Amino acid sequence: MTRTGLIARVLIDSPLPQLDHLFDYAIPDELVSIARPGVRVRVPLRSANRVADGYLIELIDPNTVAPPRGESATTLDGAGAGADTGFSGTLSPVDSIVSAVPVLTDPVWQLARRLADRAAGNASDIIRLAVPPRAVRVEKAWLAASAVRAPVPTTAPTADSDAVLLAEPGFAEYPPETLGTIVAERLRVHIAAVPHLVRLPGAEDTGSTVGTWAITMAELAVSALRQGKSSILVTPDFRDQDQLQAALAMLAPADDVVRVDARQANPDRYRGFLSLLEGRPRIIVGNRSAVYAPAHELGLIVIWDDGDPLYGEQLSPYVHARDAALIRREAADCALVFIGHSRSVETERLIEIGWLRAVHPTRDSHPRVIPTTFQAEPDAQARAARIPSAAWLAAKEAVRTGPVLVQVASPGYAPMLACRACGQSARCTRCQGPLAQASANATPACRWCGHLAAGWRCSHCEATQLRVVTVGTGRTAEELGRAFPGSRVIVADGDHTVQTIGPEPALVIATRGAEPIPRNGYSAILLLDGERMLARESLRVGEDCLRWWANAAALAAPGASVLLAGVGGALAHALNTWQPGPYAAAELADRRQLRFPPAVRVASVTGTSAEVETALESLADLPGLDVLGPVAHEPGSAAPGTGQSGGTGHARSGPALVRAIVRFGYPLGDEVARTLKAAIVRNAASRRKPKGAAFRPAPTLRVRFDDPELL
Repeated sequence: MTRTGLIARVLIDSPLPQLDHLFDYAIPDELVSIARPGVRVRVPLRSANRVADGYLIELIDPNTVAPPRGESATTLDGAGAGADTGFSGTLSPVDSIVSAVPVLTDPVWQLARRLADRAAGNASDIIRLAVPPRAVRVEKAWLAASAVRAPVPTTAPTADSDAVLLAEPGFAEYPPETLGTIVAERLRVHIAAVPHLVRLPGAEDTGSTVGTWAITMAELAVSALRQGKSSILVTPDFRDQDQLQAALAMLAPADDVVRVDARQANPDRYRGFLSLLEGRPRIIVGNRSAVYAPAHELGLIVIWDDGDPLYGEQLSPYVHARDAALIRREAADCALVFIGHSRSVETERLIEIGWLRAVHPTRDSHPRVIPTTFQAEPDAQARAARIPSAAWLAAKEAVRTGPVLVQVASPGYAPMLACRACGQSARCTRCQGPLAQASANATPACRWCGHLAAGWRCSHCEATQLRVVTVGTGRTAEELGRAFPGSRVIVADGDHTVQTIGPEPALVIATRGAEPIPRNGYSAILLLDGERMLARESLRVGEDCLRWWANAAALAAPGASVLLAGVGGALAHALNTWQPGPYAAAELADRRQLRFPPAVRVASVTGTSAEVETALESLADLPGLDVLGPVAHEPGSAAPGTGQSGGTGHARSGPALVRAIVRFGYPLGDEVARTLKAAIVRNAASRRKPKGAAFRPAPTLRVRFDDPELL
């Protein structure tokens, strides 16, 4: 086997932080013809014939161009020695090229590298989200079709330029120049969505109803397509994605819309992914990972409802889809649009510093929201009722003509029980998890381990009787079914998925985010359990509640009443006036005074006391930092900020752990990330396998940046 003079620079697909850099390998003659940047490769690593998967990032001819200094690194046993490291031996050869398809495009690689550096994580962890696993049959079929497929002109738009946009609320509700200028001038905007439903053309039994926001996003994407640009449209879950795809089906050619999301079977997802490599503009629709999709001539990124917690990635390095979109926008110099019925505090910060521009409808049209606390109620018991009398009367009148939505906090029948005698929360005797009841006659069971609590006895007072503390969808449906005899009752929650309902009268009991889309809008909407929702311990609880309520209120029919029960103050005023901006601005002002995110950035550092102390010492020379802690931390707890960069992330038993929180300004972000990443690498590389053990212990030092639930 002979080798060419070319050097392949390879990123190893590994969670180990010490391997998060490019390695240099020689390319055998027989692989030269298919060795291209972006292809999957297998390369030798260390000894004992160990082979690792990776991606070929770039090809270098050492006779003409030297590798950039600071990028090459020498593997153990000389494999991957860089040309600028002083290594004069023989490079190990690439073992094989898995596929000739360059699945990792340069913009996606640059994005992954930038995001990983920003979060002190591994680029391979982000690439794993961006590039789906290979499906051999799908790839072979795509390659065969590509061989006979006529080339598509990359400069001409593929959408029908004579297509007529829907004459429904959408961009007709915004200044007329907005649609054309957002994409053409690469604007950065936050659009206040029009809170109405749109009935798409079609037969009575097949036509779809979608939110106006979906029409707005579809019109923006079609505008980009007509300009020869690709667009990425991101939604938090499948309900929103289905609405968006229904709107796109009316506006855009089917061949130009590509779906990329985790619900797809891997062959379907890989087939859609490969179609994005064909070099023509597309409209890409998906969930949070869609922001990493390869896009030809990217001209637009749109994110619906960016405050939704589903945008927070649960895998290391935990990059939020909003942050990924912000960085990708800067690299691609494209338009960026956030759209929603409410406004996140992060978006408000970008508006206040002038990075985003707020776009509002030309006319003020919003649901008729009535907080019950604004109404006089002489009876104290009536004021304290879960469903106030005004809400009862509105529901009783509205259910005669159409569906009525009742939004509640929790699924299930009785999701929380307590001791009837002393009031202490009822806990499982096996794992100390909370007890719940699935139905009126069901035996209470643990919500964590499922253990039946037959013969339960309170550990505080020895009493044996339980009482219901919180009411879920099941019991609410049971109570309302008795109060409204003859009315159809529909339950929609995580266990009962109902996406659409007709115009027939019904009581719809739904948890937040699971509300079905009504064909003609809800005749009335009752927003219950507001005080319980606000009791959640979270820095974001206020903006989350406002977002949940606003999204539900947007499903109301024109003129229908939306009653917010038991909540007053600034939140009720913001919903009543439909002005989320001032509320978000007030929240941001409070967080600036307290140095809470997003006024500053934060990073949690978790590990043994010595490891955390060493990591914090490396930050001592940086100005403007302040450290909270360290405090004791339970290894297996679900506490925020315990995610691991460059490790397995599994709960573990072992030495006592502590956690510290580092707060710093945005200009220091890159330096803090570099310093903490160096501490992670040192910690991982210093581990030694105990004598007689089969494996080395997992790393204990863990770092997570910008955890939304950290404080």
